Amino acid sequence: MTLEVGLGRRVGAEPRTGWWRLREEDCCVGFGEEVRQALDGGGDGWDDWATTAEVVREIARRVLGVTSGQRREDGETWWWNEEVQESVGKRGLAGRGWDSQRDEEGRQEYGEWRRKAKREVAKAKEGAYDELYERLDTREGERDLCRLARQRDRAGKDVLQVRVIKDAGGSVLTSEESVLRGWMECFEELMNEENERGRRLEEVEMVNLEVGGIGGDGVRTAMKKMRGGGAVGPDGVPVEAWRCLGGMAVGLLTRLFGEVLEGGRMPEEWRLGVLIPIFGNGGDVQSCGSCRGMELLGHTMKLWEGVVGARLGGGVTICERQCGFVPGRSTTDAMFALRMLMEKYREGQKELHCVFVGGGGGGGGGGGGG
Repeated sequence: MTLEVGLGRRVGAEPRTGWWRLREEDCCVGFGEEVRQALDGGGDGWDDWATTAEVVREIARRVLGVTSGQRREDGETWWWNEEVQESVGKRGLAGRGWDSQRDEEGRQEYGEWRRKAKREVAKAKEGAYDELYERLDTREGERDLCRLARQRDRAGKDVLQVRVIKDAGGSVLTSEESVLRGWMECFEELMNEENERGRRLEEVEMVNLEVGGIGGDGVRTAMKKMRGGGAVGPDGVPVEAWRCLGGMAVGLLTRLFGEVLEGGRMPEEWRLGVLIPIFGNGGDVQSCGSCRGMELLGHTMKLWEGVVGARLGGGVTICERQCGFVPGRSTTDAMFALRMLMEKYREGQKELHCVFVGGGGGGGGGGGGG
């Protein structure tokens, strides 16, 4: 009898540009100088966005380097010592050097430190487990073993990626094409489903006002408010790249946003988004309903949204009692005040009727009596 066994393909990670190296002063200065020389003043409109973004990405790959694309495994580190930390740290430095240079000398150096780190890890791990086994009869050893078991249990329940899902009929989908089709059908139904709701017909007065142009101060403010270190969107250009370019980036983005505002069109690349399903740690891990979707947008698109949002927010009057979606006034404070009020009325054995009006048009009410 012949048994044919197919070898599973090792899942790898996508090669990434080393944008995190912009935190280093030398890399930031070198990247900024090369981009300024290449762009020489920036583009003239939204049609030039594709060229500008490609220039920035190409220079970043050359100056900051690209990762090898190997999948990084998260392992235990409770048994690490100084020798292991030193070897692993130097292995990381050698690996980043090889990613940026891609020469034979860098490859050999990385291989040497990788072998040395593997030996140090095996030696330290064996010694740590021997010490743990010797202390099993003591109370401290039992506590260490229980702590290690709880850590492994939590790590086993943490679902990082769902590779197979179930369709509407409960059948398991395993191929990449069928899994992508299943996610598409799930999110299309979720996002396009209409719920019955009451609509109020109100006459809206149309006001024709002149819209002012976008200034550099608005772009600079939006760039400061945006957090750094986030995942890069489909365009592959993070906000750290624009911050590194300083005033040149502000001028380029101001002209770009102005063309978008006047022409009423934005680059097609900004319309792209990556929808990522995240398991909610509840229910069946293979069910699409147990996951929530998070859309990953480009950072330049978020800057544009920040500029437009600031302009719209300046002309909107919000009631002082509004909680939620307002900086400094979350719904947590309102719920805490309502809970304290309910406790007071319950102590006095008095009836209390309250209503909460949500932003989606729905409301809920509750009453309590003695």
